[in-house]
Amino acid sequence: MSVNGRIQFCALGGGGEVGANSFLLTFDGHQILLDCGTHPKKEGRAALPAFDLLNRQPDACIITHGHVDHCGALPWLAKIFPGVKTHTTLPTARIMDRMLHNSVSVMETLARERGIPEYPLFEHGDVGYAMRTIQHHGFMEPFFLRMGAEVEAQFIEAGHVLGGASVLLRMPGHTLFYTGDICKTRQQLMGGYRPLPRGVEVDTLVIESTQGGSDDEFFGTYREEVDSLAEAVNDTLRGGGSVLIPSFALGRTQEMVNILAGLQERGRIPMVPIHAAGLGRAIYELYETFSDYLMPHAELRPLDRFERLGNMWDTGEVKHLLRRPSIIVATSGMMVENTPSALIAQEMVRHTHHGIFFVGYLDPDTPGHRLLHSKAGEPVQLELNHPPVEKKLENVRQFRFSAHATRSELADIVDRVQPKNVVYVHGDPGAIQWMESNTGLGRCSHSPVIGQTVTLEA
Repeated sequence: MSVNGRIQFCALGGGGEVGANSFLLTFDGHQILLDCGTHPKKEGRAALPAFDLLNRQPDACIITHGHVDHCGALPWLAKIFPGVKTHTTLPTARIMDRMLHNSVSVMETLARERGIPEYPLFEHGDVGYAMRTIQHHGFMEPFFLRMGAEVEAQFIEAGHVLGGASVLLRMPGHTLFYTGDICKTRQQLMGGYRPLPRGVEVDTLVIESTQGGSDDEFFGTYREEVDSLAEAVNDTLRGGGSVLIPSFALGRTQEMVNILAGLQERGRIPMVPIHAAGLGRAIYELYETFSDYLMPHAELRPLDRFERLGNMWDTGEVKHLLRRPSIIVATSGMMVENTPSALIAQEMVRHTHHGIFFVGYLDPDTPGHRLLHSKAGEPVQLELNHPPVEKKLENVRQFRFSAHATRSELADIVDRVQPKNVVYVHGDPGAIQWMESNTGLGRCSHSPVIGQTVTLEA
């Protein structure tokens, strides 16, 4: 292809779905990979992006943040293409190291317990090698990709999690802005995203669409949600129950335990133990290390303010934990099978006095979504190797503490950027359809499925 401002965009993952996000840009014989994630609901090689579509080694890989659906396949990529250089922010690089080593441990456990022959997809040594391929860069500091073409990149705060970035790429004759996962709301620890600098003209906007299917009116403001959560937690604890808040290890756990601690310190909820699980604690240490990257004046409590969680794979320990009122913040946020939140919920739903409060996005195919939308008295399947449990617990609710922009905020981003082309990714089909119908008019809009390539003109 000649230097004419034309690029090709191929979704290797994250097209028409949330998971295994990885997008290949091809221009003038050069290739850049945007993100390199695994799919949280798939197993074995099916969880990887469609790397078989790569006909050669990409010139560069850019990682926007440390959630595994954006970075989880990097060790695999580094194995098959050992020369590729990866670019990200410094906090994300440190977070990825812990997240990816944890992924190896999880895969080793699944190989033993479930007999998945392809696991582990990579070893701890592969993670170490992948980490050595990383070059980290500061926010708002332009850097060049050394790839035989003049490509300038710049990370811009996305407001999603610690270290999370959007990326601005200036390629020959074509400027592209990829939001990554983006959040406008000022959270407890993270400030909202930083808008593009004034005067930047964007040819192509690649935008996440996670909340495109959710009506903004269904949820209140961030502060209203904090008030509603406080009331629900207070009622549950004073009724003698415990509260389970399923949360992602990166981002949501750190935000929620600090929200809850603040509510206790202001006398809004009882002073009961707040438990935080293993990986969430490990990531919390990095929030302490990189506290300068948090919102100014963010109230980050010391990690020892929160109690450790025991072995939730031991039913006896779960029952012991629930004997006295407490608050448990545990992975996974969607209550995926064989995670602490699912194992604790397996016991909680047998009783009427506890509370389970979801605080983020729930994929329709996950146990968390099934539990939220089931009725008391119905059987609910939370664990693959256990029979369904009769749900006696009615106090199962969802609050909006999502670190993803609402659909009106996403529409506002499209309107402000004013791109010629819009590519909608990272959303289920309904979310992407809403985005395309409401923000794509008058623009060249695309919503590629996995394996589909679209051509983008400047």
